[in-house]
Amino acid sequence: MNALLEVKDLYVDIPLAAGVLHAVRGVDFSVDRGQTLSLVGESGCGKSLSVLAVMNLLPKKAKWYADTITFDGQEMDKVRERQMANIRGSKMAMIFQEPMTALNPCYTIGNQLEEALLRHKPVSRNEARDRAVFLLEKVGITAAGSRLKQYPHQLSGGLRQRVMIAMGLMCDPPLIIADEPTTALDVTIQAQILALLASLQKEFDMGMILITHDLGVVARMADYVAVMYCGQVVETGRATELFENPLHPYTQGLLRCIPVPGKTKPGEHLGSIPGIVPTPIGKQKGCVFQNRCTYVFNDCTSAKVGLTRISAGREYRCLLSPEVCRQNMNESQST
Repeated sequence: MNALLEVKDLYVDIPLAAGVLHAVRGVDFSVDRGQTLSLVGESGCGKSLSVLAVMNLLPKKAKWYADTITFDGQEMDKVRERQMANIRGSKMAMIFQEPMTALNPCYTIGNQLEEALLRHKPVSRNEARDRAVFLLEKVGITAAGSRLKQYPHQLSGGLRQRVMIAMGLMCDPPLIIADEPTTALDVTIQAQILALLASLQKEFDMGMILITHDLGVVARMADYVAVMYCGQVVETGRATELFENPLHPYTQGLLRCIPVPGKTKPGEHLGSIPGIVPTPIGKQKGCVFQNRCTYVFNDCTSAKVGLTRISAGREYRCLLSPEVCRQNMNESQST
């Protein structure tokens, strides 16, 4: 069965005065209906730019190219902007990171919700209003009819995030992209939003791309994970496999930074990843993680490091064998 969205060898370049910034370099990922793919990594690793390229929402200076980007059987590199405007919102929708800036402060919640349906579907304004009320209730907003007349600044952060989710569902798209949907929300509201996304995805059988740096969210939500570092995917796999058996040193470093219930003692120091991310400007030789890796050796500085396939959907980008990677992880856990 073909994937709902399949991206192969995606690049995003941004020309700057200091040179070309290679923000995304050779990224592959795919997602099916009813499946959640999580893109994980530090800020600036290319997670958001990868999906913005798919939606053709990159900054004007940014240029993207790919071997193939196929969505719902359609090759996206052959789609013109006018056609793309018909796809965005109706077939793929995005829940942006900060709802206060994503929502227009000059228009009511009702105006902004109804606009998407009126733009893409042959419905009346009353039908669009009914759909908006239905979805606001579905995402847990009480007195939904009266909320339509309110402006974004009159709602709390949690309510604005729920409005963004309802907006994404207005046209019942098969793919939802959630970019850090719980950023700046308190822990209680975060849990509610994640539970809401999971239940809506199951109810509407949507594919979802979840962008986050929170591995706790990944463990709870994701079916598959793609770990990104400095514009590249460094490890992929089922969420359960990746958490139980991380192979890439960067993935291992991320997991060491998280307290483990029952194992991490109160007051015990958590792990950390030394060094800083290398600049993505200009060409790079060898492994992008070499300056921060504990297990670096001579070949890491010059050899081309591609993805090593372990099994279907399970790959990692390292010169070390899987057995050595597992041994390194076990040794680090025992010290």
